[in-house]
Amino acid sequence: MKKLLCLLLALLCVLSLCGCHGELRSGDRSEANAAEALSADELAALVPLPESFDATKPIEISFWAKNDTNQDQIAIYQGAIRDFQKLYPNVTVRLRLYTDYARIYNDVITNIATDTTPNICISYPDHIATYLTGENVVAPLDGLFVNEKYGLGGSEVKFDSPRKEEIVPEFLSECVLSGFTYALPFMRSTEATYVNKTYVEKLGYELPEVLTWDFIWEVSEAAMEKDASGNFKVNGQSVMIPFIYKSTDNMMIQMLRQKGASYSTDDGQVLLFNATTRELLRTIAGHAESRAFSTFKISSYPANFLNAGQCIFAVDSTAGATWIGTDAPHVDIAPDQLVEFETAVYPVPQFDPEHPQMISQGPSVCLFQKDDPQEMLASWLFLQYLISNDVQLPYAETEGYVPVTSKAQQDPAYLDYLSRAGEDAEHYAIKIIASELLMDNTQYTFTTPVFNGSASVRDAAGELIESVTKDVRRKAVVDDAYLDQLFDKVIALKRLENVVRGDTADASSGVEDLGPLPAGAVALLTTLAAVWLLIGLAYLLRLTKKTQKQRGT
Repeated sequence: MKKLLCLLLALLCVLSLCGCHGELRSGDRSEANAAEALSADELAALVPLPESFDATKPIEISFWAKNDTNQDQIAIYQGAIRDFQKLYPNVTVRLRLYTDYARIYNDVITNIATDTTPNICISYPDHIATYLTGENVVAPLDGLFVNEKYGLGGSEVKFDSPRKEEIVPEFLSECVLSGFTYALPFMRSTEATYVNKTYVEKLGYELPEVLTWDFIWEVSEAAMEKDASGNFKVNGQSVMIPFIYKSTDNMMIQMLRQKGASYSTDDGQVLLFNATTRELLRTIAGHAESRAFSTFKISSYPANFLNAGQCIFAVDSTAGATWIGTDAPHVDIAPDQLVEFETAVYPVPQFDPEHPQMISQGPSVCLFQKDDPQEMLASWLFLQYLISNDVQLPYAETEGYVPVTSKAQQDPAYLDYLSRAGEDAEHYAIKIIASELLMDNTQYTFTTPVFNGSASVRDAAGELIESVTKDVRRKAVVDDAYLDQLFDKVIALKRLENVVRGDTADASSGVEDLGPLPAGAVALLTTLAAVWLLIGLAYLLRLTKKTQKQRGT
């Protein structure tokens, strides 16, 4: 028994060392680092490429892109295709344009079933997570990144392809799902608060360094005061919606994040329906009831109201900056409706100005698996071309998007473009300020967990605000009973699964899921239990022998 105990204790010491070593390396084998755990050969096998590109074989690839009828963007897509085809004359790129991402998503889902997906598609990570529920649909790019000949910055690539380290890491990390990179970022934006500074000061307020929710709510309510004739004092018009938010899903997600409250987990737990959400909805309901707050879905584009002097705070994407302001190059209202005012551009409102939080958003580009290796190689080369400076720079100058590579952001031509803010319509000041807003605050941006069904959770977040805003206008009372019914309705409407509600959801917000214990740690704990068990048995055995000996005497 003594020898056995000594042996087990020695084993325990060895396992304690292995357990520590295993814990240090456990992240390499975890889902979050799945690609890093593979060898070079294993990475290459994810998407097999030919040894060389066959320039004699006719290849046709399809590219599905989104465009808001912006002719400048369409011209950039078409120019990129022409320039790429000059480099690779045997490749034909077929462009298919959509007016919104939802239609691309729906068509991809339909085409997955018939095995007729495009080669390349602009999408959001939430959508890609759903595509991945099919088998061998979206190609992981990690092995393609490091291909010596045709990878990022590869020796045989015929254009100046950026290297992986030149892609802004915060943007690239948004494209990682289940430990593998399934897309490249194409353009990035965030949300901005476009402010009618003239009206804020007319109401007797001074804009702070950081916009807070309390400030916006206070000024918005003050702007609701009317004169004796029934017009609003601040603008002299019969219409005034002081605060309009375009994307209410982002509104709720950012509010929860800023509050340190729950939204969802990486493994798909839906924690949105919690006490903090109830508190936020009650606040929103109060300002919606006074008509100081509205949404894009209820009232229309915030920019139109802002430009007409009928709004003071318009929250919209930085990519929409060319539609905002008195001198905006793209305006959707009649010239005689435009009102002169000074426009200020801020990040989204904050609860804690010392620790700002703002969402990162924007389209990414994914690659679909095909049987022909030459077709896959041609598609991968065009995908790379979309993040080259030849495409990134002209596209970023069309709207308030930011290039996704440091290579493009630091290019002398782009720096010159930024320095010329306000010169003309091409260098529209509000657009450039909005772009710089994201670049200056990239470290404060965040993204939401991505999983199959995460798009529905995002929709649910916005639906909560939309429903409350509409219902209080119909005299609904937003109390606990109402919110209980609203939560039930939205969960059913969005077909949400794995929902955690109430106090349990709130308690989950501060708990980090560290995943399963490393194998070494499991072995260590098991051995500890075994040692203590054997020590106990040894003690009992000695006690029994001693008792028997005493009885014998």
